[in-house]
Amino acid sequence: MFKRSGFSANVAASDGTTYAYKASLVGSAHRFELTEQGLSFHVGRKSGVWPYADISSVRLSYRPVSMQSRRFRADIGNESGERIAILSTTWQTVALMEPQDRDYRAFIVELHKRLAGAEGRIVLTGGLRPWIYNAGLAVIGLVAIAMAGLLARAVAIGEFGGVLFIAGFAALFGWQIGGFILRNRPRNYSFDDLPSELLP
Repeated sequence: MFKRSGFSANVAASDGTTYAYKASLVGSAHRFELTEQGLSFHVGRKSGVWPYADISSVRLSYRPVSMQSRRFRADIGNESGERIAILSTTWQTVALMEPQDRDYRAFIVELHKRLAGAEGRIVLTGGLRPWIYNAGLAVIGLVAIAMAGLLARAVAIGEFGGVLFIAGFAALFGWQIGGFILRNRPRNYSFDDLPSELLP
């Protein structure tokens, strides 16, 4: 846990006091505003204002999906155990999920600034939860062993087409999954050092 203290960020952004995105094509947009009273939100039928001093946790993570490889997420919790999520992308059409990198980053940075100025304590974490991260590493290890076995078998029997296919697949897998794992390494961070790899 980190005591709320000074804040600095190496970014230049707008004031970032409002943000909205559509989590799906159906329903209204999720809207957020940083007010003097606290974090104001309208998420579906749920709305309210959380005083900054009542916010107990923020988790930043990198969450790509098939239609948008640059997608980030902030999970915010309060002392009552309630949680809300803020995504960096918004649905435009059935086939288009649009990134909102600049607006999302500005809002998250400004949120941390407001939290840093409030009294109380907060847990700031980045990446996946440790048990999910470790399970992912275990699966990746098993896949790597299986692919190494297939590659060795293809070389042994002279199937060079198979060798090229497995090598290409391994490179693609490593590039996509490796980036996800590296960005989402579990860690704590402070108001003075927001994790740049978990912000657009």
